[in-house]
Amino acid sequence: MTTTRCRFCNTPLQHTFVDLGMSPISNAYLKPDQGQEMERFYPLHVRVCHNCFLVQLPEFQSPQEIFSDYAYFSSYSESWLQHCQAYVAQMLVDYPLHSGSLVMELASNDGYLLQFFQKAGIPVLGVEPAANVAEVARSKGIPTEVRFFGVETARQLPQADLIIGNNVLAHVPDINDFVGGIALALAPAGVITMEFPHLLRLIQNNQFDTIYHEHFSYLSLTAVEAVFAHHKLALFHVDEIPTHGGSLRIYAQHAESPTRPTTQALLDLRKTEQAAGFDQIEAYGSFQKRVHQTKRDLLKFLIAAKEAGQSIVGYGAPAKGNTLLNYCGIREDFLDYTVDRSPHKQGHLLPGTHIPIHAPEKIFETRPDYVLILPWNIREEIVSKMSRIREWGGKFVVPIPTVEIIP
Repeated sequence: MTTTRCRFCNTPLQHTFVDLGMSPISNAYLKPDQGQEMERFYPLHVRVCHNCFLVQLPEFQSPQEIFSDYAYFSSYSESWLQHCQAYVAQMLVDYPLHSGSLVMELASNDGYLLQFFQKAGIPVLGVEPAANVAEVARSKGIPTEVRFFGVETARQLPQADLIIGNNVLAHVPDINDFVGGIALALAPAGVITMEFPHLLRLIQNNQFDTIYHEHFSYLSLTAVEAVFAHHKLALFHVDEIPTHGGSLRIYAQHAESPTRPTTQALLDLRKTEQAAGFDQIEAYGSFQKRVHQTKRDLLKFLIAAKEAGQSIVGYGAPAKGNTLLNYCGIREDFLDYTVDRSPHKQGHLLPGTHIPIHAPEKIFETRPDYVLILPWNIREEIVSKMSRIREWGGKFVVPIPTVEIIP
């Protein structure tokens, strides 16, 4: 048997972080006529490196297989668009961007963020591997390169004054190629910002459903600083932000020509992670027990509701929801259907569980007793939009970090 090695430092991986059993690729939604076909399931066994403390999944499918025809379009979340608009406004104040600058976004999706820089008169360039998603960005007039980013791609692109990567660093199996490419693509005095879910919040808030095969790494400041330093990039600031259940936005520059001082926020977060034991392998060993308890609690609720003759449907068809449903063994015996705002998912079946996906209006037709919110990170947005379920006594259920009923 081949030993699995750390994707950053190549150390043999000997320690388990959490094992969620076997699961299909989370964004491999099925067409109705595929419901009888065989699906591939892969291990969701997350390990942690005792040398660099990078928490990671092995690569079972290549990025080309996962992202070539992608089902996630960023623009369908209003709260996410508001977050990005606020980010752009902040960057335009904090950094001297102008009509002669270049802003480059890696994994730019459907142009959800770059559109705001473009409206401000700043030249932009997106790099997006999924051709179907990139086509939407291009239709908005946003220049977009359809390719995977790494050292080879970086050599073919102009250098950028601001490089952005939102929820992409965790998605790259060759993290050295990706960060090495960033170092090449960054202008001498340029700035990098990267957003990613924070491993500390994943552990504290029991966010095990954010583990799925397209997330190759689960990132701490401790591990990310080591990766960036290896490629001669230095972090100088960090923001703790609420997106995706608690994320970090790191700011970096070339280490050999630093023009910005290290902030107190970065120093404080280093101390926080050290206090949490992130530089000790023992700190990563207790997560599995909490995951087991959440599974039991959710199933207890679902069983009790169904035995009482109550109906339950889902809201959302996110990747995290597919991890949760497959790990807990929740199918149509518990969840009649789910809904999603994206027309690209409607009319399909969830991978593994084969629960059908409808448009949100379906909920008002069937009037269920409970709506299980699968994208719990935007629970406020969903509760607000679907508040009409209270007209018939319907209630919301949030599964993470613990099962919670919202009347």
